[in-house]
Parts: sequence; structure tokens; C-alpha cells
Amino acid sequence: MVVNERREKILTRLASTGYLSASQLSEEFNVDSSTIRRDLIYLEKYGHIIRTHGGVLPALSTEEQDTPYSIRKSRHHAEKVAIADYAASLVKDGDSVILDNGSTTYELAVLLALKKHLTVITNDLNISMLLCQYPAINLNVTGGAVTGNSFTLVGPDATRKFSEVYADWAFMGAEGVHPEAGITNVNAIEIPTKLAILGAAKTRVILADSSKIGYRAVSHVCPLSSIDMIITDRKKADKLMADFGDKLRFTDCSTNIRS
Repeated sequence: MVVNERREKILTRLASTGYLSASQLSEEFNVDSSTIRRDLIYLEKYGHIIRTHGGVLPALSTEEQDTPYSIRKSRHHAEKVAIADYAASLVKDGDSVILDNGSTTYELAVLLALKKHLTVITNDLNISMLLCQYPAINLNVTGGAVTGNSFTLVGPDATRKFSEVYADWAFMGAEGVHPEAGITNVNAIEIPTKLAILGAAKTRVILADSSKIGYRAVSHVCPLSSIDMIITDRKKADKLMADFGDKLRFTDCSTNIRS
């Protein structure tokens, strides 16, 4: 196999898996580690990949990059606060909770900080900076590589951490929640970590304002059957009830506004 062909195949494999280790690549392409290292250096130089300790993540294209957190936080803020209030009402003192990254899960973290004896596991740096100020919260932060402007930890270290724990609740964000496509995300890098979160909790809940409901993002995370509950606002309630069965829970943002 010529060099350019191997490098193209590396990118193709990476796009489908979200992460590959250098040893995997060396074995798969039947070349030594120094050859793979040169391939990865070349691909990183031209912006195709992100090298991490022992492996590689796909670089995000402009279309795949998350909207900066500062912008996402202000969008549909009242709806996100209401969704967070509903989610927080489900959690009891002493529960264990996984918080996925995102601006809505951050609003939930604000409320969970008021509870007692919670164990929280997260890969969101904003959430971890918030909750580390509360000694009543037993906070666990995954390792991993930071993705661009989303303040999210991903990669094998983050995925491994979630595979080693089990929680009462997992609260996750989504770019799209579609009746046929299921839960979708704006990029592929986060998907292995999100799948690990799904396998690490008794009850799995999606937090998504109504702008996400019915939308289909580019990267598939999981079918609706993998989710126990979807908390959203009522703006699309009437037309969506039949499509999503009994998974939707609605909250009223008019009575839950936090600055």
C-alpha cells in the first residue's frame, strides 16, 4: 500500500470510529510504529487529525465544530433553565449522577450543587469548575483531550472513566433528537464518550430544548430505544407526542427563569 493510500484509509477509519490508537493502526496496516508516527505527524501538520497520547482523534471541520459555549449558553436560556429544574427534581440527595457536556447540563449542575452527598462524574470543564466549589459534592472529572471551544474532555481517557463507573442517572445533551434518526450530534469526536455514558447509568435522560426536537444532526449517537426520557419545553408538544411515544417530558419555561 502506498503512503497516500494508507493515510487516506487512516482518515476514513478515524471518521467512523472517533478514536484510534497508534498500536491499532500499526497492526491494521501491517507497518511498524515509526511509519505510523510519520503518517500521523503528516496528517496533523495539515490539520486532518489531533494527536493525543498514544493515539489520534479526527480534527473538526468548520461545519462540525460546536458553536462557542458563550453563544450556546445564551440561546433558549429560559427553556434550558426550566429543563434543568425538571431534571433536578428527579435527583435525590445521595444519588450518583453523570453529567455530559453542554449548556443545559451546566444549568442542571447549578441546581445539583444545592443537593447533599451527590456523586457527580463529568467530562465538562465548565461543570467541574462550578461543582469543585461545593464540598458536599463528590466530584469526579474524567481525563481526556479538550475539544476546541466546547470545554469538553473526549478520547480514550474520558471513555475509559465512564466505562469504569455506574450511576443512578446520566443527563446528556444532544444537537438533534429525531423520531427516526434518534439522538444525533454535531461531530463524531464525542460519540465514543457519549456511548460510554449510555452504558454507565441506570436511567438515561436527554436534556434538549424544543429547537433540537425533530432536528437531525450529522453524527448518529444512538436510537431512541437507548434513552429512557427526553426533557424538553412545550413549544412543539402537540405535534410531537405521537412521534416520540411516552419518552417526552414537558416543562413550562415561563415559570422558571434564572439570570
